[in-house]
Amino acid sequence: RVAAACRAPVLGVDYRLAPEHPYPAAVDDALASYEHLLAAGIKPEAIVVAGDSAGGGLALALMLKLKELGKPQPAGAVLFSPWSDLTASGESTKTRIDADPMISAEMLNPMADLYLNGSDAANPMVSPLFGDLAGLPPLLIQVGDDEILLDDSTRLAKNAEAAGVKADIEIFDGAFHVFQNQPHLPESADALKSMGKFFDSVTDAVIGA
Repeated sequence: RVAAACRAPVLGVDYRLAPEHPYPAAVDDALASYEHLLAAGIKPEAIVVAGDSAGGGLALALMLKLKELGKPQPAGAVLFSPWSDLTASGESTKTRIDADPMISAEMLNPMADLYLNGSDAANPMVSPLFGDLAGLPPLLIQVGDDEILLDDSTRLAKNAEAAGVKADIEIFDGAFHVFQNQPHLPESADALKSMGKFFDSVTDAVIGA
């Protein structure tokens, strides 16, 4: 469905998972996958990185790693309900407890501990919300209004804009965590249609060349 929305091939990354492979394994795998595309001759201007939930946070961490290494950024990134703050400091972790049917702080905190494996939860490579976002490509952020991770998205968009990064945030009323993966929901279709438009907007110059 993502490939169809963007009319483009998708590389799905089977990156290593915690607890068997905690941080930084996932970031290393994301970087290796991105470098694989570049080695295959695909221009970074034709690449849009996307991820949902923890994958959204990983997409952000990848771009911060690319910045650290002085490597070219992708054309843009699409983040579905990104888990960008493993410290769980957002107010929505409290205010959306009763509204979110998918996840809870009680679920996220143990998962974060398994991934961190002793690392600082405020490390921007695991919590990109706290990173220096300057120089990142345009972002499309989608999140449901009922999510406990709502503030992971709203604060991310605010921080990105403050750093000079174009960040479009779409908040879907009554939507739950990663609602985009439910094809029967009209909101899901709307979200993917928006993703396709974003893909076209950030890659148009390359694809049209």
